[in-house]
Amino acid sequence: MSRLERGVLGVAGVAGFLAAAELAGRSGLIPAEVLPHMSQVLLAAATLPLEEQFRSDVLATLQACLSGLAIAIAIAVPAGLLLGSVPFLERSVRPLVEFLRPIPSVSLIPLAMFLFPASQDAKTALVVYTCSWPLLINTLYGLSDVDPLAKDTLRSFGFGPLAVVVRVSLPSAAPFIATGVRIAVSVTLIVAVSVELLAAGEGGIGAFQSLAGSANRLDRMLAATVWAGLIGLAANLLFTAGERRLFRWHRASAGDVT
Repeated sequence: MSRLERGVLGVAGVAGFLAAAELAGRSGLIPAEVLPHMSQVLLAAATLPLEEQFRSDVLATLQACLSGLAIAIAIAVPAGLLLGSVPFLERSVRPLVEFLRPIPSVSLIPLAMFLFPASQDAKTALVVYTCSWPLLINTLYGLSDVDPLAKDTLRSFGFGPLAVVVRVSLPSAAPFIATGVRIAVSVTLIVAVSVELLAAGEGGIGAFQSLAGSANRLDRMLAATVWAGLIGLAANLLFTAGERRLFRWHRASAGDVT
C-alpha cells in the first residue's frame, strides 16, 4: 500500500469518526453538556488561530518543547557516545539508567514545579528528562551496530579513540540517533501540555484548555486539543520525512526503500 493510499484511508477514518460523533450528539445519544457537537468543536478550532492569546499559548508550548529537545540532544547524545565507547563505564551506569528510564515523566511534575517555580522552566526540565532516554538508548543501540572492522581499520592507521568516534561510530549511529529524536519529538508535547494543565494561568496550550474548561467552554477546550494533535502530527510527519531523506541509504541497506 502506497503512502497516498494510507493517507486517504487515514483521512477517511478521521472523517468517519467525526461524522459518528456528530450523529451521536445530534441524536441525543451523547448529551451536549458531556460532549459538544463536533461541528461546534471544529468551528471553534478554525477560529482559535485568530486569537492572539491562543497564538501566544501555542508559542509558549512550542518554545518549551524545542528548547527542551535541543538541551536533551546536547546532553544525551554525547553521553551515549561516551558510554557506548567505554564498555566498563556503560556497564557501571546501565543499572541506574534502567532504574530511572521507566519512571513516568508525569509523576515528576510536582517535583519539577517545586524545583522550578516558573512553569516554563518546569516544562523545559521535564521535556529534557523525557527526551533524554530515547536519545540515550538509541545512541547506545546505534553504537552497538557499528562494524568493528571499520573501527579496527581506523585504529591501525594511528587514529585515536576520539577520531574513531567522530569518523566511524557517530556516522554509523546517526540513523539510530535520528530515530531517537523522532521518538522524543512525539512525547515532548504530551509532557509540556501536562505541566501546563497543572499550572493553569502561566501560558501554554494546557493552560488554555484548563481555563476553557473552568469557564464551561468544552468546545474551546476540545478545539485546543485538536490543535495540539495537529501540531504533534505535523511535527512527526516533518521529522519522519527528514529522517527518510537524510538516511535513505540506511533504509535501503535494511531492505526498506518505501
